[in-house]
Amino acid sequence: MDDNGFLANRRAVMSLFCEPDEVVGHALRIVLAEKDISVEIEFLEESEMPDDLKALNPYGTLPLLVDRELVVYDGQIALEYLDERFPHPPMMPVDPVQRVVNRQLRLRIERDLYPLVRQIRGDDEVAAAAARKAMRDNLTAIAPAFEQTPFFMSEEYTLADAALAPVLWRLKGLGVKLPPSARPLIKYAISLFKREAFRASLSPAEKAYVQ
Repeated sequence: MDDNGFLANRRAVMSLFCEPDEVVGHALRIVLAEKDISVEIEFLEESEMPDDLKALNPYGTLPLLVDRELVVYDGQIALEYLDERFPHPPMMPVDPVQRVVNRQLRLRIERDLYPLVRQIRGDDEVAAAAARKAMRDNLTAIAPAFEQTPFFMSEEYTLADAALAPVLWRLKGLGVKLPPSARPLIKYAISLFKREAFRASLSPAEKAYVQ
């Protein structure tokens, strides 16, 4: 048996390999906690991935979800897999139109916000300052939506909320201060942070972010 099959098949329970302080892995841990899924979580840095783990992912990146013979190496696909594999509580709308809306919200988070987190943490101070402004402006722009519904464009907690929560949790540590006009978003963020599953999802590194 090759290394790929050995690593995938030797695990009797689901495993999540992720960095200890990275937004995509955090979103996956939130969903795992919301659904109370039995999982082994292994924290490691992407630069320190062992060869047999890299072999499971053609891109050599984290996070990586391994469920017996299945290996999922895209974060958004992994989120939906967890919701379909463990349907209670449901975290995607039943209505096809709303499902598309939810996917597009997560796409915007992944493309517009996640890269800004990485840029702020980078070594280029000029780029980091620009990313902080972009993050503040993007979040302020969507803040009015949270006056209409208790969750992100939804009456129920969904995968979009799980995807956005890691960004909001890191804002203070990233030096991003939202203006008073973003109060609906701030109130929403506080409600997310109070969820039992959110608290359970935090890695030791993420617990260091004091709100």
